[in-house]
Amino acid sequence: MQTDILFTPLRIIELETLILNQVRIALSEINTPTPAPDPERWMNLQELCDYLPDHPKPQTVYSWVSNKVIPVNKGSKHLRFLKSEIDQWLKSGRRKTFAEMQAETSKRGR
Repeated sequence: MQTDILFTPLRIIELETLILNQVRIALSEINTPTPAPDPERWMNLQELCDYLPDHPKPQTVYSWVSNKVIPVNKGSKHLRFLKSEIDQWLKSGRRKTFAEMQAETSKRGR
């Protein structure tokens, strides 16, 4: 496949204007605030699988639900997951660092 390339001579001022316009566009995209994710957002099973860091398969999530490992809300025949509950569930699995455990031990010893 051959691509036709057309070279057009530009004056320095035209080149500067092109570059400046592209920089302005890039900066406006960077400075546009993105809306914060809604912590009270409901997710279906596929959205949850996409959201979780390990991207588990739906069968894995079904086993977590049946073993009561993950917070879930059942409505009719559908599973629904509240983002804030999932975030808290993810954080609850965090293990303390050695330094954090030492600090707790030294506080108790006082």
